[in-house]
Amino acid sequence: MEDCERIFRGTRLRVSTENIGLARHPEGLTLVRIGEPLRPEFAAWRYGDQFGRRRRKVGLYTAAGLGAAAAGGWVVGTVVAGSILMMLLIGTPWQQRRKVVEIPQDGRRTIVVRSMDVSTARLRLAEDGASLRLQVSDYSSLLGEQIWLEGEDARRVAGVILPAVNKAGGKKRTVADAVELIEAAGSPERLVTDLASANDFNMNDGSPGYIWKMPVPTRLALEMALHEEQERRALEGELWLLEQAWREAEEIAGIADDLLLPEGADDFVREHRQARARTGGRGENRGSARLSGRSE
Repeated sequence: MEDCERIFRGTRLRVSTENIGLARHPEGLTLVRIGEPLRPEFAAWRYGDQFGRRRRKVGLYTAAGLGAAAAGGWVVGTVVAGSILMMLLIGTPWQQRRKVVEIPQDGRRTIVVRSMDVSTARLRLAEDGASLRLQVSDYSSLLGEQIWLEGEDARRVAGVILPAVNKAGGKKRTVADAVELIEAAGSPERLVTDLASANDFNMNDGSPGYIWKMPVPTRLALEMALHEEQERRALEGELWLLEQAWREAEEIAGIADDLLLPEGADDFVREHRQARARTGGRGENRGSARLSGRSE
């Protein structure tokens, strides 16, 4: 049991409802967890490793620059360190033009989003108040243009863009703050909706919703929430079947318990309760005698 629990906590493809948890290990093992969902600290542990690796990568590049500062003089080394860090966070010209995602459109051209434009992405709520809208720069043409994606396209592309925006990762405390934001919102879906509808994260022209303008914990929380949504949608069919099976098992257990009772026990309990309600409990001893007589 301990090994199963450890594997369940360490599995990234995981989703749960109030009573059922489902996890799928990369090697093919599927685990089902019955009971209360995992506590928030496990969510922090789950994503902390991923965000921590990104942060350590930034630290290694910074350390390389500091090493150059020690070897070649402070001024030269500082320039090298700054250049290396900027290359990591912003990217080389080749990296900036690298395609992040391509979105095929029915009967139209394929939309292309490049790495250099992830910082200009805007997340807003559609007019229906439920679906998402995402503004990105489309470079399927030579000059590029600002377009809006909606619905599932917006969610999918946002999920691809966020890791590029959050390439510097975060400390354990920052990841914990991100988890607390999701907990405070009530659910990953609610957090995404709240952020998309907020009139914050503005650029200089006052237009809201720029992902790059969000605080680091908020951006990490948004990435986590979109990832959780993707997992839920991937497994929701199996999860629904498990939930139904769990409820059926509860009903079967109740039927099995009734099979152990003598015939007429349910009728007696019902009559006994009604009698107690009428007499205010004064007929309790008489009811007990009736039960003893029937048992004989």
